[in-house]
Amino acid sequence: MDDDAADAEAHSPPGDGDQPAGDDGQPREERDQPAGDDGQPREERDQPAGDDPTTEPTAGQAADAETEIPADVRKYERFTKMDGAQYDRVNEFLRDRTYITAREWAIARLCADFRTETGVEMTKIGENLPELVPFMTDTYTPQAVNQARSSFEDKVTQAGATFLYGAMSGFFTADELDDLMYEVTEVAKFLLEVEGVDLAVADELDAEERISSVMRDVRQQSAELRSEEVECPNCGHTHTPDASE
Repeated sequence: MDDDAADAEAHSPPGDGDQPAGDDGQPREERDQPAGDDGQPREERDQPAGDDPTTEPTAGQAADAETEIPADVRKYERFTKMDGAQYDRVNEFLRDRTYITAREWAIARLCADFRTETGVEMTKIGENLPELVPFMTDTYTPQAVNQARSSFEDKVTQAGATFLYGAMSGFFTADELDDLMYEVTEVAKFLLEVEGVDLAVADELDAEERISSVMRDVRQQSAELRSEEVECPNCGHTHTPDASE
């Protein structure tokens, strides 16, 4: 290989193999985002440009665009603290501390806020997603909104089962369980504050005490459960968990 070819190879940009891949081999961020017809993640595709993207919209065009946005969307201020945030940064923060992605977090919150007596307004959420959440840059179909909400619910269920098993299994002492509860509660409170929830100090302390009280009761009851005969929900047989077979 001559010197020019070697130099070009040394300075060539890394390929997809340099990105952290998920179980399906795709880069994480691409798996988190619904793809368009061209196979590209929606959040990474360029926004559609007009006939002349350098031309500023007229006052009348801007007014027409404003009136097309529903009033409740224009008034929505849940994620205003995230103005200027990038999807990748938000997603990285959540992945380091939770099981959910930025997409799942935002859409789950929107589905709760835009629920009516007849159901969730998924079409409104999807069509106005960039106006509702600063770090989301493209619209979603109602099906994509529903998929993200369903994924959020599944992950919460799995995480809840994992946490309760750890709390009930006896792996943690009472003090260790208190420390664990403090850590996860701080993350949850931070996400609520980012969403715009104003948490008073007295309310925070009261909530923490009630959560700690519940977890102490869980630990006590589970300790009693492990020493008693229990009935298997599948076969109906009873057995003593701590007894050797």
